[in-house]
Amino acid sequence: MEQSSLCPRFEKGMQLIGKRWTGLIIYQLLSGQQRFCTIQSALPISGRLLSERLKELEDEGIVNRHVYPEVPVRVEYSLTDKGIALEPVIREIEKWSQAWVKIEKEV
Repeated sequence: MEQSSLCPRFEKGMQLIGKRWTGLIIYQLLSGQQRFCTIQSALPISGRLLSERLKELEDEGIVNRHVYPEVPVRVEYSLTDKGIALEPVIREIEKWSQAWVKIEKEV
């Protein structure tokens, strides 16, 4: 197997935010703390996959999961400082896509 000549940190970072739905979840959370159902209703993603991605982002220190001791229990997700640091990257991708990505119209 051929060794990659990319910086290992850059490669890991791209694999992390390039994972399906991860960038869109981060984008959604840029607007502030949200409940699971709010994130899910904003994205065409299954609950199982959203839960998996949020757990991965939490494990990487990008997303914070806050459980409120209420009945019923309320759980909200927000970006950590590490996650907020991705905002300029996400915004630049947003600007690039507005300028260069064309959407085919459905017939």
